[in-house]
Amino acid sequence: MSVDIRLLTGKADLAQAARTFRTAMVGLPPIGPIDDALLERLYEPERTYGAFADGALVGTTDSYSGRLAVPGGAWLPQAAVTHVGVLPTHTRQGVATALFRTQLRAAREQGEAVATLRASDARIYGHFGYAIANTSVSFEVDTQRARLRSGVAASGSTRLVDADEAWPVLKRIYARQPPSRPGIIARSDYWWDFQALRQAKGAAPAYVAVHGREGAETGFVRYHPVGLDTWFTSSERTIVVDDVVAYDPATYVALVAHLLSVDLPHRILFWSRPADDPLPWLFEDFRSVRVTAVRDETWLRLLDVEKALSSRSFAGPDSIVLEVVDPVLPDNATRLRISSHGAERTNRSASVSTDIAALSAAYLGGVKWWQLAQAGRLGSADRVSVEALDALFAVPFLPHSGTMF
Repeated sequence: MSVDIRLLTGKADLAQAARTFRTAMVGLPPIGPIDDALLERLYEPERTYGAFADGALVGTTDSYSGRLAVPGGAWLPQAAVTHVGVLPTHTRQGVATALFRTQLRAAREQGEAVATLRASDARIYGHFGYAIANTSVSFEVDTQRARLRSGVAASGSTRLVDADEAWPVLKRIYARQPPSRPGIIARSDYWWDFQALRQAKGAAPAYVAVHGREGAETGFVRYHPVGLDTWFTSSERTIVVDDVVAYDPATYVALVAHLLSVDLPHRILFWSRPADDPLPWLFEDFRSVRVTAVRDETWLRLLDVEKALSSRSFAGPDSIVLEVVDPVLPDNATRLRISSHGAERTNRSASVSTDIAALSAAYLGGVKWWQLAQAGRLGSADRVSVEALDALFAVPFLPHSGTMF
């Protein structure tokens, strides 16, 4: 089958791309008529690709331009890849491969050093150099048992704001937060618009609390109840935390305290938190919080190895020469000497050779090099070299994004 990849710019093609994606995903809720106003909220111009077979659109992918926080606090230009779908009549026929190759090359040419995505199917993306760079956890808090420890006190003011009117405030708060963890991404206007759209079309009420004095807020939490049909008679009333942003530990404690102050719920579900989140340690009873899920979050793919490694910080006294191969983007292959001073191209013999997916997994510090070595993901690499890489790539906080797209 011959596949023709095109950049989609016309409204009719973009509308068909939206329908193609939702057909491919099967389980997404309806979003109503796909009109011009909706398309302007969904698609950033000049970033949507379509795969055509016999003149018909059979697959699509697009991305949003943005930034990714990397170890050391720098921001790296990224492509946030989303809306990936191939019609069930054309899967396993090279459509996705053609789309990804075109998209990756274009993003690299545009100066984006990394691509990230959230995967609906974990079997696909490793073939194109992506890898899981971190995991997130879901916590369930039993409000009948959860009491903050005596040394943990909420400070400052937290206030409720109208959920439908809060978007400009939330956008401002999020944009001003420091890049305290690797993996945090800048949220585009398209992302915020889509959250507002989802909330408006949702059946459940939504609530927003912000912390800090007006105009200088240091965090917020968005949440909603589930199980509305039996809400007043249920013994398992639950609120779900959709989004929580806190500049500092004190703000996080204050937002958790606000959620605990909501009287009726028996459970609070935090759907996506860092793997090293301090939440269970805030309470007198550690068992009042339990992990209900552990899942992959950021799938990462380095598009410009030299730019990416030169932008993040490294730790420890060692140095290592790393050779990277990239079958999909041959120009991305390189050999670099890495030390606490940074990364620079070198002609020295490599101590470790790896493919782009393994390096992408380790890049944010959420996956250890020894794990990759034991999984057979590295070429020739002795124990000393692997230990040196783990020391160099070490981070004080595990990566986490907390942003679905």
